[in-house]
Amino acid sequence: MLATALSPWLQRRRLHFAWVIAGLTFLTMLFMSAALGLPGAMLQPLAREFGWSTGDISSALALRFALFGLMGPFAAVLMDRFGLRAVMCMALALVGGGMLLAAGISELWQLVLLWGLLLGLGSGMTALVLGAVVSNRWFATRRGLVMGLLTASAATGQLACLPIAAWMIEHWGWRAPLLPLGLICLAVMALVWTLMKDRPADLGLAAFGAAPDAPPVPVPPPMRVTAPFTALREAATQPTFWLLFGSFFICGLSTNGLVQTHFISLCGDQGLAAVPAASVLAMMGAFDLVGTIASGWLSDRYDARKLLFWYYGLRGLSLLWLPQADYTLTGLSLFALFYGLDWIATVPPTVRLAAQTFGPERVGLVFGWVFAAHQIGAAVAAWGAGLSRSVLLSYSPALYAAGAACMAAALMAMAIRRPAEPKKN
Repeated sequence: MLATALSPWLQRRRLHFAWVIAGLTFLTMLFMSAALGLPGAMLQPLAREFGWSTGDISSALALRFALFGLMGPFAAVLMDRFGLRAVMCMALALVGGGMLLAAGISELWQLVLLWGLLLGLGSGMTALVLGAVVSNRWFATRRGLVMGLLTASAATGQLACLPIAAWMIEHWGWRAPLLPLGLICLAVMALVWTLMKDRPADLGLAAFGAAPDAPPVPVPPPMRVTAPFTALREAATQPTFWLLFGSFFICGLSTNGLVQTHFISLCGDQGLAAVPAASVLAMMGAFDLVGTIASGWLSDRYDARKLLFWYYGLRGLSLLWLPQADYTLTGLSLFALFYGLDWIATVPPTVRLAAQTFGPERVGLVFGWVFAAHQIGAAVAAWGAGLSRSVLLSYSPALYAAGAACMAAALMAMAIRRPAEPKKN
């Protein structure tokens, strides 16, 4: 295959094939997350065309967040049993197909099926667990930095594509962004099928940063289908797991489910049009790219608990301030800066704490359950904020609740027991 020929060519130029794997993973997570975030720009257009309430649409979108998270622990098993390439290609096919088919919906159940079920399952198969598996399999050093890069792609994809999508919706209708995004997902699938490999040993390589003469890492026996539940039962005996689980629930509550899903609608209620509102989200994506990569670099060097304390604390303050903001492109720039820098910067230190506590071989499964909490929190916020707007005619109660929850998460982070001997990456 092409990968077999490309690897020696890169080696002669002192480049490790691990960076190709990281690049493929980056593209997959970028466009899968763009598909996950796209429905947030369609709340009001769908409501106008079909007469559905914000609460009805939010319920369908909440399902995608719940499945996105609950697939996490089982995605690790699928990757172990069927390989990274097969799982990534299946996920891209589900999401790309769901995007293309959604152009023909006319009933709410069809929205639930395509954007709740298919989008949730497909994106869940390549969620942040994929980044954790790739960074730990292919990199012996720079794991924090690589996890930061891959995490940034997930968040940036959700936000950076929205201004283009909002412009297309404004000029050509809500169906306009579906075709290009669906085709891009299928194109990335072709790249993954051609170049993706499961482990460095498949190409006769050691992991990036490992000694050239280091013995190959033994491949563990295939995981049982019950492995996620076994990992959960064992991890649940340690307080660190529940503190990570609870804080990551709040992370999802205060990001994907709330701001990603409802920010454009929130700005519309305050008189700011969809395109400039989406531009603010794109600014958050740009700041998040910087913040999350920096977070990965910092996670390799500093106490991950203290990093989480600052991330959650600053995010909480920004959400508590948002209801009083001046809803103009200029007025929201300060919010985009502070909120964007730690949009998902929490992931590298959370993965690091999970790896230090439970070991690199189990980090995929354990982090899968922690990530499930993140997306359950996102589902709660997606539904709850929609309910707040429908019943109370305001998003403010949801913003205040999320801000207060972030302050609690900051305290939870400092309650985590510091690992006795953190592994150096």
